[in-house]
Order: sequence, then C-alpha cells, then structure tokens
Amino acid sequence: MASYRKFAYVYDELMQDMPYPDWLRFARQAWDQYGMPHTVAELGCGTGSITIPLVNSGFEVAGIDLSSDMLAVARRKMENSPQGQRLFREGSVRWIQQDMREWILPEPVDSVISFCDCLNYLLEEEDIISTFRRTYAGLKPGGTFLFDVHHPQTFLRYDEEQPFVLDERSISYIWTCALDTPRCEIEHHLSIFAKAEQEGRDLYQRFEEIHVQRAYDPDWMKAELSKAGFRDVKVYADFEWVEAEDDAARLFYIAVK
Repeated sequence: MASYRKFAYVYDELMQDMPYPDWLRFARQAWDQYGMPHTVAELGCGTGSITIPLVNSGFEVAGIDLSSDMLAVARRKMENSPQGQRLFREGSVRWIQQDMREWILPEPVDSVISFCDCLNYLLEEEDIISTFRRTYAGLKPGGTFLFDVHHPQTFLRYDEEQPFVLDERSISYIWTCALDTPRCEIEHHLSIFAKAEQEGRDLYQRFEEIHVQRAYDPDWMKAELSKAGFRDVKVYADFEWVEAEDDAARLFYIAVK
C-alpha cells in the first residue's frame, strides 16, 4: 500500500462533500446499542475529519494512518481547532503512523473504527485477515469493531460510469478507472490540477495519483471476522440499519469481541 503524499494536502478540498456526519452518526448509533466507548482507535484516520469531531465530543482517540503527510495535515487541523491545543496536552488525541495490518497501542481500547472504505486498500486476503486479528487483539473484551467497505458491485458501477470529472475554480481532476474483474480490484487514475499562487498569478500545479482498491465477498468477510474471534457480526447497507443486499454501495460491519 502506497501512502498519500501530495494528495494529502488537497484531500480535504477534494473530499469536502464526503458524508462525515453520517459516519459519525452511524458510530454513535452503534455505540448506543453495544456500549459507549471511552477510548477509540481509528484505522486509516487520514486528515482527521472523523477523529477530530470525536475528540471534541469527549472521546480519547488514537488516529492511526500509514501516511505521515495525512497525519501532518490532521495535526495542523487539530491545532487550529478551538479546543485543539488543550485536548492535545490532555492526551485526548494521539496521532500514530502505523500500518493497520500491524497496529498496536500500549493498552486495549473500547472500540476500533475504520470508515471511508479504508479496508478496500488492503489488496490481499492475508492483509484483511491480519487486520482483523490485530484489531481483535487490540480491543477490550466486549469492545466493538466498526468499519465500512465498498460492495463488489460498486466497483463494477465505477467501471461502467467512468470517467469522472471535477472542475472547480481552485482544484480540478480527471478520474478514470481500470477494473480487474476476476480479483474485483480497481485502479483509480487521477490527474489533479491544484491552484497555486506565484508572484500574483494564478497557476495550477498538475500531479498524478494512482490508488488501488479491492472489494471482497461479504460472506467471506463475515466468516473471517468470526475466525478472528469476533461474535455477533452484523452487516448493514449505506449508513442505514437495514440488512445489506447486492444493491448496497457501502457495507457497514459491526463485530463484537
């Protein structure tokens, strides 16, 4: 897995329409049912768009990501938030550069979350299995593991509907996809044009990004969670508390240690 570099510094601008409040709502609703945590680990925390609201709401959160650049952006956002400096001093947030397949904290946590299809970046079955096992080990008894992934059918729709284009004043992109159907693995090619002022002129810097994701059979994912030791594994669709079917775009998993 390649970690984000230049992309990290335009990520929030590109993703400003992402449904972060819906992820936060889903997590809170799950915790209302399974037990409200005090300590949370977020795998693939990115620029902290979920981490920071959780910390501001009183949770102690470890934001874990493979990319040092994404974590640098997250730290800056936290420091610039109204409560950021105080919460950082109090230890309510930790930013940790680790691989989610091997993550480890000094003490087990009450809940682990991983949203925004982070686990789709794990390209081999062994990577998923390692992450499940490591997460089970990193949870307290009764702790919850909440995550979402793209349904395999979503990648088929991406392949059919491409290319995707964004044309804004400060940033634009052209996004194409190449699908390996047998593996259900998709390669996203992005040509990004980001505005950069230089000597009073509006110039645009172009850079290329390639991101690869793989989708896995939902029944296989459930079975591997059970093999890792989790119980009471549930799968829901698209931020709602309805059983996932093949027309779901996102699958939401809840598993209990």
